[in-house]
Amino acid sequence: MTVTDRFLEYVKFDTQSDEQTNMTPSTPGQMVFAKYLKEQLESMGLEEISLDENGYLMATLPSNTDRDVPVVGFIAHLDTAPDMSGKHVNPRIVKAYDGSDITLNADKGIVLSPAEFPELLNYIGQDIIVTDGTTLLGADDKAGIAEIVTAVAYLQQHPEIKHGKIRIAFNPDEEIGLGAHKFDVERFGAEFAYTMDGGAIGELEYENFNAASAKITIKGRNVHPGSAKHKMINSIRVASQFIEMLPRWETPEHTEGYEGFYHLVGIEGSVEQTVLSYIIRDHDRARFESRKREIEHLVRKTNMEFPGCATVEIKDQYYNMREKIEPVMHIITVAEKAMREAGIEPKVQPIRGGTDGAQLSFKGLPCPNIFAGGENFHGRYEFVAIPSMEKAAQVVANICRLVAE
Repeated sequence: MTVTDRFLEYVKFDTQSDEQTNMTPSTPGQMVFAKYLKEQLESMGLEEISLDENGYLMATLPSNTDRDVPVVGFIAHLDTAPDMSGKHVNPRIVKAYDGSDITLNADKGIVLSPAEFPELLNYIGQDIIVTDGTTLLGADDKAGIAEIVTAVAYLQQHPEIKHGKIRIAFNPDEEIGLGAHKFDVERFGAEFAYTMDGGAIGELEYENFNAASAKITIKGRNVHPGSAKHKMINSIRVASQFIEMLPRWETPEHTEGYEGFYHLVGIEGSVEQTVLSYIIRDHDRARFESRKREIEHLVRKTNMEFPGCATVEIKDQYYNMREKIEPVMHIITVAEKAMREAGIEPKVQPIRGGTDGAQLSFKGLPCPNIFAGGENFHGRYEFVAIPSMEKAAQVVANICRLVAE
């Protein structure tokens, strides 16, 4: 099977995660997919295959060299984002893309256009896989899974390529921030690993946001509006005042690169109570801590005007993996060399988000992130170029060989 064959097979599985269920995996479709992959890996003759009750699938390609070689791992996630349906995905291959608009769904008037998504023009002449406009595609991260399995199959077919012990793992619930929570690093047994979960071809990432969530609860006092003077406290109005106190330009829509932000992701309210849900992001640890303190400061400021009105709960989610990767920068050097040998110029850049690799790095498994090839993740305009997936599989195989060398 080619990487494309595998990918088109994998996207048939509905594996959307759901942060409301409080289960692992958070949805049954992820376990269904994991069991399918387990059978596939067994049929390929891999060893040390395990699938636990939480949906973590691990397997081994044994070493074919007598040399003492570090155990390297490759990881991808089973789930797709809750942002849009991943059920009944209907992918289509656009042959030799010509740079024009792509009609995804004529009946609904859904068009993938380079006028809105100029990155399409990077793929002129290439075969690309698109959606039918009613679901996401699932390249995040079923492309990564397909690439890892394809690379392992390639190494099996070419025993002349020497490599050490290779561990692979496919985990649930990355999209809701829980992919690494129950990942057994000790059982995985790799010295270092790579997540195949990046975007466009060439991406190589070992810096990500420090991340926290903040939940601000504002209590109001409801009184009949006809007699409310000096009595009513409208929690919605107080919440609006709180929102306006945060820096207007430090939001996702006004930031890029290493710039952090406050992001209001949810608001539920009535006169009696309003809850604001924020995520806080910054690459710099000191600025990250400062942002959390600013939220707390504004809550205190709100309470000075409306005593006892506001409370806040801040939870750290993950940290910048850079501090864990810098002591082992040879794993970045290996990945860069593997890309160049595949004819790809590495694009080392910070992730404006998170990755399982960040949490795994802090659990003792240094784990930078490599491109999977997709673009426009989490929505109907998602697409992936077939040559990008082929190159990603080649990079995995190259890394295995280079580590042995």
